[in-house]
Amino acid sequence: MAAAPPPGGAPLPAPGRPEATPAPRGSGVSLTELLDYVRRVAADAALVATLPLDPEGRTWSRLEGPGGSEAWLIGWPPGTGTGWHDHGGSHGAFAIADGELIEQSLAAQLPTEGWKTLELAEGVDRQRTLPRGNGRAFGPHHVHQVLNLSAQRHAISVHAYYPPLPLMRRYSRTGPVLRLEQVEHPGEWA
Repeated sequence: MAAAPPPGGAPLPAPGRPEATPAPRGSGVSLTELLDYVRRVAADAALVATLPLDPEGRTWSRLEGPGGSEAWLIGWPPGTGTGWHDHGGSHGAFAIADGELIEQSLAAQLPTEGWKTLELAEGVDRQRTLPRGNGRAFGPHHVHQVLNLSAQRHAISVHAYYPPLPLMRRYSRTGPVLRLEQVEHPGEWA
């Protein structure tokens, strides 16, 4: 197990062509490289099988990501999720190694500073079902939550972020109202 729990889950550009989405300017590791990495690791059955699974809480193992990126192998018991969060300006990718995850995200770039409560416009909600073998990449302003809605089956996923996460913002949501609840720094991931 890693010294600190993993950050939430991670963030799909245009359907069918996530590799075509450019990485943020000045980034050391591209979205393509991160997505290729998480897909490759998710397909490594021997590595995935080393992750201990807990029936009640998420488990994780820190991995060496490409080019100095931060990477995690994460086990999701039935009925667990991350809650709404962002990745502090890092871009990343994740892929499903086993089971199925649901990603709910916002198709809007939120300001990163100077607010505690926002009312979201209609039509910003997105939801994706990601079965085994599927993955996605996301940019530095991605806000989402990741869920294992299965009542019976664990899911396992691989996540990578570049630069390594400087912080994560956690949000609560009631209808269209998104509220900033907490800012976490490495070592504080919940």
